[in-house]
Amino acid sequence: MKIIPNFSIAKMSVAGLLMAFLFSGSIVAQKRSLTLKDAITYALENKSDAKKSRLQIENSQYQIEEVRSRALPQISATGSLMYNPILQLNAIDASAFGGGSGVLLAALGQKWSSTAGLNLTQNIFDQSIFTGLKAAKTTREFYQVNAQLTDEQVIERVANNYYNVYVQRQKLTVVDSNYVNTSKVKNIIKGQYDNGLAKKIDLDRIMVKLYNIDTQRQQLKNAVQLQENTLKFYMGMPIATPIELPVTEFELSPQILGETPDATQRTDYILLKTQEKLLEYQKKAVQAGYYPTLALTAGYNYIGQGPEMPWFKPTADKVYWSDYSSIGLNLHIPIFTGFGTRAKVRQADVDLRKLEEDMKDTKLSLELAYENSRTQIDNSIVTINNQKQNLKLAQEVLDDTKNNYYNGLASLTDLLDGENSLVEAQNNYTSALLDYRLAEIQLIKAKGELKTLIN
Repeated sequence: MKIIPNFSIAKMSVAGLLMAFLFSGSIVAQKRSLTLKDAITYALENKSDAKKSRLQIENSQYQIEEVRSRALPQISATGSLMYNPILQLNAIDASAFGGGSGVLLAALGQKWSSTAGLNLTQNIFDQSIFTGLKAAKTTREFYQVNAQLTDEQVIERVANNYYNVYVQRQKLTVVDSNYVNTSKVKNIIKGQYDNGLAKKIDLDRIMVKLYNIDTQRQQLKNAVQLQENTLKFYMGMPIATPIELPVTEFELSPQILGETPDATQRTDYILLKTQEKLLEYQKKAVQAGYYPTLALTAGYNYIGQGPEMPWFKPTADKVYWSDYSSIGLNLHIPIFTGFGTRAKVRQADVDLRKLEEDMKDTKLSLELAYENSRTQIDNSIVTINNQKQNLKLAQEVLDDTKNNYYNGLASLTDLLDGENSLVEAQNNYTSALLDYRLAEIQLIKAKGELKTLIN
């Protein structure tokens, strides 16, 4: 029986581990197919902006509880221990103690005293508490609307960058195709040159163009990577994650252009309306300063006094313990505040009027955005149709020029010009598609339907 040396086993193990590592690495490096819906859904679940808006909603519940606590009883425990090295002497009329006329200096109190007790305060009437509770509930509503607006902003950013990635990739595809075609022409010219049928300058010119295309290709690869990284950032996705975009995501589906939507139903405007409610409550909270407040107070205390520290000392040590309690009502009636409350109310009123102007301007800007996106959509459709015809024509011209060049009926300059025209037409068509997609996003946004992109 042949025995395999240990170092051979080690080699086999290392080889096996290496193959396993390479295999697992290929799995990790596998690209993730990412539709627009996938990208938006991922962003809404992972982007920090969306997460923080949900945390604000959660925090608003705690704000409501904080305001509500002011309407509930406030109970506290107190305790103290005091040592008086020198007792204060009080001047007392001596006749009160049968000592005749004159003044008697007497030390009142003990060297040591300690107290412990419970205190309760219950607001019976405080207008600011009722107003604050309503304001806190409206704050929750504000954060809910703000979260919806944040989601729409996340969707818009992701969609815009998603289409920008596509355009950069399409441009790279065009350059790659141009590089392949130019390489074929270069091989043909080189063959002709080797056989004495072409000039060296023609070969040099086609090589220069090939180098230029290769440089452009490297630049576009870098642009694609940068744009992909930007998209992943707006998605909240790890930058190292490889992705690919399905071509089917960019098939055109013309939008239905109806009447101008009601701008007051847009999230931007609704947020301002909610803010208006908050400012109204803020004004009422200031006006609550005109109202009286009434509170119930109660306390129970236990006090120990003596010449020594009273803790754990019996009466035999001249330490005496006793209890006392009190119950009362505290009424506060504002009479004159130096016109401070009035000034605060007027400031709150100015804030409301400023917000009213913001609402008018926002409504106008939303209507403007819709009309502009409609115009851009119309222009983009015309441009796409024109560029599609131009692309078809540029391809036909290049095919004819190639045929003529190979038959000696056209110059190399004509061939290079034809290729440049085709590349330009392809890039123009791709740019027109991007303009349409970006305008489409703005139109969907103006209609308040960005959430439909994930339906």
